[in-house]
Amino acid sequence: MRIAMIGTRGVPARYGGFETAVEEIGARLVDAGHRVQVYCRGAEEPLREYKGMRLVHLPAVRHKALETLSHTALSVGHLLARRTDVALVFNAANSPLLPVIRAARIPVATHVDGLEWKRDKWNGAGRRYYLAAERFSVRWSQAIIADAVAIQDYYRERYKTGSVMIPYGAPIQEAADTALLERSGYEPGRFHLVVARFEPENHVAEIVAGYARSRAEYPLVVVGSAPYAAEYTRRIREIADADPRITLAGAVWDQALLDALYAGCASYLHGHSVGGTNPSLLRAMGAGAPVISYDVVFTREVLGGTGLFFEDEAGLAEILEMAEKRREEETARGAAARERARTAYTWDDVAARYERLCHDLAAGRSPAQG
Repeated sequence: MRIAMIGTRGVPARYGGFETAVEEIGARLVDAGHRVQVYCRGAEEPLREYKGMRLVHLPAVRHKALETLSHTALSVGHLLARRTDVALVFNAANSPLLPVIRAARIPVATHVDGLEWKRDKWNGAGRRYYLAAERFSVRWSQAIIADAVAIQDYYRERYKTGSVMIPYGAPIQEAADTALLERSGYEPGRFHLVVARFEPENHVAEIVAGYARSRAEYPLVVVGSAPYAAEYTRRIREIADADPRITLAGAVWDQALLDALYAGCASYLHGHSVGGTNPSLLRAMGAGAPVISYDVVFTREVLGGTGLFFEDEAGLAEILEMAEKRREEETARGAAARERARTAYTWDDVAARYERLCHDLAAGRSPAQG
């Protein structure tokens, strides 16, 4: 089949969960004998091909409310001139363009992601748009892809519609590169880690504040930044500047170092609250990191009993102090999380589900729900 993947920043994956999914799934679809075309934006050194996928680079309006949709509009225009058997659209925000794809008689499925309208970065108009985009996705897609059972439940309850549940996969690490950590100034097994964009719904400020009020001995390493949240970033910096135990590492693009941080931390602190299956959480689980998470249904679903949960800064401070005192139990908890990731979240299985979905769409069959 000819399969087009639209609506992300493209590959190689350097930004977030959608891009990682496109890279992992697209490469496996190529290995299965399909022709995969990925639409990309923002690459410093555009490639024409990557892991067998054909890449199409198109521009976008550099504005948080217009970037995604403007790029997808150009991608759809390019797609219509060249045809494809199936289109996979990522992000419900792109749903206003679905009628154009459907009018060209191209079968299309939409990966709706999480509950984008709940993100604090969107004002009233932005939230109304994302709620409308959810409805458009349901109305104009031949299949809705949910990456968590809780997202399936949301669409079933709110829109009375079924969806195909396909999660993300988790990379598995058996051990940390301790030499790399030590060269970079980190003591293996003796630091706490956060990896997240600085956005309110990711609760980075609350995590940093909760750590600051604790008596934790291990330092806190915060990996991440924010392109559109200057005020929120300033709040995080103020807390960190007042506590020498906190290191703001910024964005880490060295994948080997990032892998070592996941696998070498004493605990991974996870604050995401509006997404489904979060790729950063899966990466931590696959690395055997003991996860301490903000308490939401999505994270409980993914961790499956291997996590610890907090609701506020005081609760996080208490858990951190306890975790540092019981290292053997924490190591065992991290190992259990790795085994769950190994068995429940594999990219081969994820790609096989996408392939089956594409076959159903191309054949005009209703995709299997569940």
